[in-house]
Formats: sequence, structure tokens, C-alpha cells
Amino acid sequence: MNEAVNLGGVDVTIDGRGLATVEFSHPLSNSLPGKVLAQLSNTITALGENDQVKILVLKSSGERAFCAGASFDELISIEDLDTGKVFFSGFANVINAMRKCPKLILGRVQGKAVGGGVGLASSVDYCFATKHAAVKLSELAVGIGPFVVGPAVARKLGLAGMSDLAINATEWRTAQWAATHGLYNDIFESVQEMDEAIEALASKLLSSSTEAMKGLKQVFWEGTEHWDELLAERAAVSGELILSQEAKKAINKFKSKK
Repeated sequence: MNEAVNLGGVDVTIDGRGLATVEFSHPLSNSLPGKVLAQLSNTITALGENDQVKILVLKSSGERAFCAGASFDELISIEDLDTGKVFFSGFANVINAMRKCPKLILGRVQGKAVGGGVGLASSVDYCFATKHAAVKLSELAVGIGPFVVGPAVARKLGLAGMSDLAINATEWRTAQWAATHGLYNDIFESVQEMDEAIEALASKLLSSSTEAMKGLKQVFWEGTEHWDELLAERAAVSGELILSQEAKKAINKFKSKK
């Protein structure tokens, strides 16, 4: 396995007002190996249980890509079904942690989001983005499919929007397209303008009723109570598909272009 799989991580800061900022990072365009996925889901779950925290902001490091999705190095190393299910369950666990977190989560998308990155943006409760935050679900192009992130993406974009991204898997959709289809709530010309808007909304929410926000969160995610089982089933589907020679060849082809 490429040593890049072992890099990256998650950092958390909590200010005196109760605003928790969760920042994930990886040197390969903020891709998500299993280690980072596990840290992310555990971190979000812990913050949801922390009485000192009222609001979360999810972001990635750097000024360019928001998230390149699954780690190709880790995908190519998967050689059996159990390992594949565990890896894709990492994405399921993050989505479910965000879904179950009783605190509102604001998303900060500074650049392009691919695959699992689109899943993350779809799982926050309110999403800010810059004009550079184009989106793509590339999974079908690498021999698998967006099975795990699909429910979260469809919840925000609708089935038509999700199928557009899933089928036309090699084409980028602009940030404006993503906003029009409901993924992004606000788009900004620059990161600075976006950060100012995030701070403005966070400040308002921090003075709002914690119980009211918790109740709203439950309303927003109504009808997803079965997602623990659903996403586990989807992880098994992806875990099996990634073992095919077709998928291995497609991933190696993608890697060679980088």
C-alpha cells in the first residue's frame, strides 16, 4: 500500500462560544483513506455528545480542492470482500455520524468535490461554497458506483440530480449547477467572502435555542432512520465491485493521469 494512505488526519478547534471547527486534510487533494474517515466519524460523534459545543463547521485544509473522494491508493490495495466492505463502510459511518449528530453542521466547500466529497457536502445541514466548488461523481468511471453516498446526494439534489452526476461520471458540474439543484445554499466569489458569511450565520445560530436546533435537525433528516442498514448494504455492494479487474484497470488508468 502506498504510504500516502497513512497520511492525513482531522483537527478540531472549539472556541469559547461553542463553535467547533472540524478540518480534515490529506496531501492528495484532501482524499479520504480509511484512517481519515474513521477519525472524521468519531470526531463528529464526540462533538455531538459534547455539551460545550452548539454548532459544527466542516471544512478541509488548503485553498484548492475540497475533497478528492476515496483514496485511489487504498482502493487499489483492496483484495478481498471484507476489506472492501470495511473501507466503504468508512464513508457510511461518516454520513451516519453527520445524520445522527444533534447539532447543526455547516459545510465549507472552497474547491472541487469528487465522489465522497460530494457525499460530505450533501450531509451537512447548510452548505457554503465558492464559485470554484464544481462537483463530480466519478465512481461509475472507475468501475464501481456512488452507492454509499447516493442516498445523501439524492436527499439534497433529488433523484434526477443524483442520476445526472452518477451517469455522466466524467463531467464536472459547476458550483452554480450544484446550488440550483439544492446542494449549496450560498455561493461566493472568494474564500474570504465565504468565511465572513459562515461566521455571520454561525454567530446567529450560537445565540439560538439548542433544543430548537436539535428539533429542526430531526425534521431535516426525517425518513432516514433506516440508513444504518441501508448504507451498510450499499458498502457491501461497492466492496464487491471494487474487486473486479475492470475496476482495478480503471483506477490504475486514473492514477496514471495524475
